[in-house]
Amino acid sequence: MFKLTSLNLNGIRSATSKGVEAWIAATAPDCICVQEVKAQAADVQGKFEQLAGLQGYFHFAEKKGYSGVGVYTRHTPSEVVTGYGSHEFDAEGRYVELRFDTPTRKLSIISCYFPSGSSGEDRQLAKFRFLAEMGPYLASLRKTREFILCGDVNIAHQQIDLKNWRSNQKNSGFLPEERAWMTYALAHPEAAEAAGLGLVDVYRLLQPTATDTAYTWWSNRGQAYANNVGWRLDYHLATPALAALARSEHIYKDVKFSDHAPITVDYELTL
Repeated sequence: MFKLTSLNLNGIRSATSKGVEAWIAATAPDCICVQEVKAQAADVQGKFEQLAGLQGYFHFAEKKGYSGVGVYTRHTPSEVVTGYGSHEFDAEGRYVELRFDTPTRKLSIISCYFPSGSSGEDRQLAKFRFLAEMGPYLASLRKTREFILCGDVNIAHQQIDLKNWRSNQKNSGFLPEERAWMTYALAHPEAAEAAGLGLVDVYRLLQPTATDTAYTWWSNRGQAYANNVGWRLDYHLATPALAALARSEHIYKDVKFSDHAPITVDYELTL
């Protein structure tokens, strides 16, 4: 089995101070995709290049203490791609792709951090621009290789993906336009109305009706975590051939390294 974890760290220094490395050692993923590293290369050097014996590969933001993604892996990649060619968003450190190619297959593990639009209209418009770029990029990538994109997508797709969906229909993360993008991402490439990316929401493949147990993020306001007033914002989005190899999933709600929970999927796959 290939064990793949995704976790928004909300700061690698903060998460490691809360025991994330010991947790990684105990759960022993083959790869862990991390988001919101909130550090630069100089901060990581000599401290966080490796966690629990896994080697890290990163895409840092230019702005200090902001964004940043990484993948820690047991397996040496054949190639590392940082950024997806965006003039605007590559400066924000939102995309790192590890390729594990062989003569007979092309396969990538991607860690991606979609923008949040919750801080105001400017960032919401930036989020829409990111989605408009990411769709065609993933469509192009899918033509040449199989991949699993793990990350904080900052979108709850369906009503069952957040506790209070009725009161959040005009809030970032559950806006109709954002949800429509997720529908497009998961639609068949030859769908009757509008061709989609044809990706698979792996968690929903394994747990199609889960509600309260599906959440991966809780607001720090009020008693959201204690009352499980959560959102499902963290995803494994896979090409169909890889999604078909998913065997089990686990959301680790009871560990608290950040405001997100880790999500792990076991795939019947060998890198």
